[in-house]
Amino acid sequence: MKKIYLYLPLILLISFGLNIKAQEHQTQEHKTEKFAPGKFIIDHIGDSYEWHIAGTHDHPISIPLPVILFSQNSGLNIFMSSKVSHGDEYNGFKISKDETSKYKGKIVEIIDGKEARPYDISLTKNTISLFFSISLILFIFLSVAKAYKNRKGKAPKGLQTALEMIILFIRDDVAKASLGEKKYEKFTPYLLTVFFFIFINNLLGLVPIFPGGANLTGNIAVTMVLALFTFAITTFSSNKNYWVHIVNTPGVPWWLKIPVPLMPIVEILGVFIKPFVLMIRLFANITAGHIIALGFLSLIFIFGNMNVGAGYGISVLSISFMIFMTLLELLVAFIQAYVFTLLSALYFGMATEEHEHTEHHDHH
Repeated sequence: MKKIYLYLPLILLISFGLNIKAQEHQTQEHKTEKFAPGKFIIDHIGDSYEWHIAGTHDHPISIPLPVILFSQNSGLNIFMSSKVSHGDEYNGFKISKDETSKYKGKIVEIIDGKEARPYDISLTKNTISLFFSISLILFIFLSVAKAYKNRKGKAPKGLQTALEMIILFIRDDVAKASLGEKKYEKFTPYLLTVFFFIFINNLLGLVPIFPGGANLTGNIAVTMVLALFTFAITTFSSNKNYWVHIVNTPGVPWWLKIPVPLMPIVEILGVFIKPFVLMIRLFANITAGHIIALGFLSLIFIFGNMNVGAGYGISVLSISFMIFMTLLELLVAFIQAYVFTLLSALYFGMATEEHEHTEHHDHH
């Protein structure tokens, strides 16, 4: 109970600050533009051409990022996002604000009065976050590897202790358990890489200040690439026994195979559904957590616009729930990394299962 009292001043302080911001938003432009929770949430979980640090909508404090475009008309164009971040047009390019356009929020080129999408390889917020997380992972593991080399034969210490526990867990309880003693070493490097990549980026997504806050693992393109890696490794590592079981599944009645190959069709679809499920599960769980937390935050602005007292009243409840959701997301960050790694290991195990183990696997 004492711990709760310790957190109350912090909750009230945050609530006061957010209500001040809500009141500022209320008086802007004589209430010509109302607070839109949907737009607020989508803007925060989506990608961006700049990294927002602080400030209001009219006076943002943000880091502009490099925009790299290739247009068929003007060729290669490189400039900072600050040139177009406030609705300005630069060299025929601008960020589309058209609510009906499929390019809304993306940089477009104005050709004959119409919006056209150039080839865009800009360094966006998610891209910078990706480079940062990769650098962080390399730094952590190179440091730990150096510690192992320098402390050879000695007990692990510091970060080395924490990582060794997780590494042994993934190796013994995931890789060995799913692949067996003979094959686990071949796939363990990938399983460790994908686990720590997802886990560290999940944690960075919970940090509200720079360089955290990017929703990298909640980006469908990132989860798709991870799922494609698992799909490619599963496919190219598979043996003859794996494909025989797909085309002619043992233990299935013949009338489900002939004349209509119902089960083979289901099994072939399963080959593509498995990585699709991996992609959607990680994307949906991480994105949902951010949406719920931002939803609680939005309540402060909604009630603050209606009544100042109601804003103060709901802010304590909203911040309390946000803290609870953040603690819950710490657990989800680990669980989602573990589930993705475990399912990848199981897929590898099924693809490389030897013929002599078939009967035991079917029985299990």
